[in-house]
Parts: sequence; C-alpha cells; structure tokens
Amino acid sequence: MNINTKLLHGYSVIDKETGAASIPKYQTSTFHQDDVFHHTGYNYTRFGNPTITAVEECIASLENASYGLAFSSGMAAINSVLFMLSQGDHLILGKNIYGGTYHIVTEFLTRFGVEHTFVDESDVSAWENAIRPNTKLFYLETPSNPLLTITDLKAVCHLAKKHGILTACDNTFMTPIHQQPLDFGVDIVIHSATKFINGHSDILAGLIATNDEDLYLTLKKHQKALGSILGVEDAWLLLRGVKTMGLRMKQSVKNAAKIADFLSNHDEIKSVYYPGLTSHPQADIHQAQTQSGGAVLSFELSCEDKVADFFNKCQIPIVAVSLGGVESILSYPWTMSHACMPEEERIKMGVTSTLIRLSCGIEDCNDLISDLENALK
Repeated sequence: MNINTKLLHGYSVIDKETGAASIPKYQTSTFHQDDVFHHTGYNYTRFGNPTITAVEECIASLENASYGLAFSSGMAAINSVLFMLSQGDHLILGKNIYGGTYHIVTEFLTRFGVEHTFVDESDVSAWENAIRPNTKLFYLETPSNPLLTITDLKAVCHLAKKHGILTACDNTFMTPIHQQPLDFGVDIVIHSATKFINGHSDILAGLIATNDEDLYLTLKKHQKALGSILGVEDAWLLLRGVKTMGLRMKQSVKNAAKIADFLSNHDEIKSVYYPGLTSHPQADIHQAQTQSGGAVLSFELSCEDKVADFFNKCQIPIVAVSLGGVESILSYPWTMSHACMPEEERIKMGVTSTLIRLSCGIEDCNDLISDLENALK
C-alpha cells in the first residue's frame, strides 16, 4: 500500500462499534469494567483511549513501524525518549538542533547526571570520535532546525549499531511522506505532529514510532507515568488533518523548491538553506534518503537592519512560532525557536540575527514570491 493510500486506509479509520466513517471522540476519562477481576479493554484514558489508539496505529502505518505512541506535544515525545537515559549515561546529538531539544538536554538532563556532546551532524567521523564507553544514544535531526543541515542516516545508524548505541531521529520536517528513518536503521522516530502531520495549526501533538517491542514498552511506561498522553479532541483533529497530508505536502514542497530558487538569485539574500538545492553541501546525501527537499527553508538577509522591515512588509505568510500549517509561516529563530539558547551558542551554530525560516504552505506560489519580492524591496 503506497503512502497516499495509507493516509486513508492504512489504520483504523472506521469505528468498529457503529461503522462511522470517522473515528469518534471517545470523550471520557474512564471506562466501566464489567468484570473487575478480568478486565482486558480500556480502563482510563491516560493509559489508552480508542481515539488515541487510532492515531498510534496511524503513525505506525505511515512509518512502516510495528508500534506507535501519541503524546501531548512534540516536546513530550522528545522527553519520553531522552528520559530513557540514566545518571552516568552519555548522549551524542547534532549541534544544529531544535531549541527545545537543546533546552531539555542542557537544563534538565545535565541536572540529572546525563552527559552530552554536540557534534557536526553532517560529519560521520564526528559522531564516531565522540563515542565514549558510556554512550547510550545518538539523537538525530535531519534536516536540522533551522539550518537544514543533513545527517547521513544509513552511515550514522551503522556506526551506532556497531557500538551497541540506540538511535532516535526527529522526522518532523520531512514527515513519513518523504523520509522514513526506520528503513535506514533508526530505532525510534519522533514527530511533532503539531506541524505537517496535522497541518492546520490548531493542535499540539507528538508521535513516536518504533519496531522494537522492548523500546515500545519502555516508552509506553513513560507515556503513562509522565502523564503526557495526547488529548482526545486533539487526537480526533489529527486524524482528520492527516488524511490530506499527501496533497498538502505536494503543494508545500513545490512552493518551497520554487521559493528557494528565487531567493538564491536575489541580491538582498546572503544565504539560502534548503537541501533541495544542488548548491546545498549535503544535497546528494539528502536526495539518497528522501523523496523531496521538504517544505521548510531558511535564508539570511543582507543585514540585520532590514529584518524588522521585511517582517512588517510581508503580507501573505503569518509571522509565528511553529511550522507545517496550510498557511505559510515566517519565523525568526533568533527570538523564537532558539531564544532559549545563549547568544554565543546561537551564533556558534549559525543561528544569526539575520536568519529567517519559512515554512511553505499551500498558497499560490506566484503570490508568495510576489509578496517576498515586495518585502525585499
């Protein structure tokens, strides 16, 4: 079954009790038990709920995984994975990482006695050189947020398996439509389903997929114990939103490719970061492990003085934290997604005060380019 068919038929999409073509919102916190001594069904929504189960079946299907888990946010999913580490363990992750992940690693895991090393994610030898006897996890994010650097999934996962190290990959930017990390040896795939999977900027949700039963059971314990289960209303909205992800991503990716090309040839733009461009330093690796350049790109204006004017003059994209909606979204990582990082760390990783991130929506591309051109003037 191909991915666009899976989106509509690859998991529970019909209610078994009534035949309803949309899984209902089982809006309940608890469930009656006919036999208190031999109950085998649902008992409490923090432990499981039919609407949420459908979401978990959905991400397992889309990622070619055996198991799926749904969480209250992307960060809740990330935390459930990182909290598998114990005092004295060592974590390796790319230096160009999402600000929320950076924050949990440096502020919380450090306090809990977990060591970490940031490496150049595009350099396989950097991952190998950072390995210690107590290294337990490689945390990958490809393309990275917000500089769209690429990690060679196959090579890094091969290295991890050789040393008995687990791998987790944030697949939010590419979605299961365009990249399936489990096929390259990744152990755990993470999504902020707030973004492209839901696609309508109206929920918070996180998802995890894995083929390893032991990892699934551990992460299920974290889901229950940390209280990070996805809400029923958000689960229902996600099930509605994901059905159109194939159509939405097709247009968004098409827009991103055209806009990246336009910006690459504009005098007011200093740099463009988009792995679909042949000029991207890891374009070949990205092309080998994905089906597109994705729908997110970043670019640097020629000077900081023009940033505020640019944001003020753009009329079509909304200016907001987040990405992955049907509407195009402009973000300013310097004060948004990476504001929690110290300034010197932001600059070191390349998140400068002239960097702007654009998540492309499904608008007419000519309108978007015209709007960007007017703002750049």
